[in-house]
Amino acid sequence: MIEVSGLTYTVGNRSLLDNINFEAKSSEILAVIGPNGAGKSTLLKLISKQLKPKVGSIQINGTDLKTIDLKTLSKYRAVLPQSHFLNINLTVFDIAVMGRYPHFKSYPEAIDIEITHQALAEMGMLRFKDRLIHNLSGGEQQRVQLARVLAQIYDNPDAILLMDEPITGLDLQYQQIILEKAKSLSSTGVTVFCILHDINLAAQYADNVLILKQGQTMGFGSPQEILSEELIFNTYHTRVRRLQDQNLGYPVIMPVS
Repeated sequence: MIEVSGLTYTVGNRSLLDNINFEAKSSEILAVIGPNGAGKSTLLKLISKQLKPKVGSIQINGTDLKTIDLKTLSKYRAVLPQSHFLNINLTVFDIAVMGRYPHFKSYPEAIDIEITHQALAEMGMLRFKDRLIHNLSGGEQQRVQLARVLAQIYDNPDAILLMDEPITGLDLQYQQIILEKAKSLSSTGVTVFCILHDINLAAQYADNVLILKQGQTMGFGSPQEILSEELIFNTYHTRVRRLQDQNLGYPVIMPVS
C-alpha cells in the first residue's frame, strides 16, 4: 500500500508537485494520468526513492519511506520503466535474472534461477531465454522487462509495482498483455501504480485514477466517479464525449470536434 500526504516537490522556484494526497491500496491498480508536464514521472521517482520529497510524507506498507533503506526496499518494490532500448546486448535470461539481484549476494542460487525461469514463462518468453535482447521486437523486450520485475517481487503479496508509461510505443496486443499482467498481479495483493497516457486504458484497468495537471490534483477516485467530460476538458482542454456501454463496467471516452 502507498499513502501519500501533503507531498510537495520543487526545483528552484518551480513547483513540480503541490500538496498531493492519495492512497494506492493493495490488490488495486492506481492509474496516474494527465498532460505532459503534469508531474507524473516526478511522483513516481519520489515514491521509488529516486528523489527525496521537500514537504509531505510517503508511507509504504505503513512505514515512512524515509526510514527504508534502498537495499530493503528493492526486495519488494520494483520499477518497470518506459519501453527502452538497451545499449548492451544481453541475453533474455541475463536481463530477467537482474530482478533477483536484491535477493542474492554474488551469484544467483537455484531458487533465483527457478524464479527467473518461472517469471519468463509467465510472460511467454522462456523459450527465448538464450536469445539476445536486440533480436526481439519492442513488445517482446518489454515483456522481458516485466519478467525482470516479476522475478524481483515474485510471490510477495505485499509488493509494490511502479510502472512508468509501460505501454508507450507498443501495439494493441502488447498493451493488453502488459496491463492484463498488472491486473493479475493486483489480484494477488500487489499494489500497482501505473502512469498511463491513454484515458480509456486507465478507465478499463484501474481501480482508481489520479489526474494531475501542472503538479496539482485535478481528481482522484474510481473511473466511473471522476472521468467526466467537464473534468477531462479542464485537464486536457479537449472536448470529449463520455459513453457507457451496459456490457462494460467502465466509461469510454471519445474526443469530439
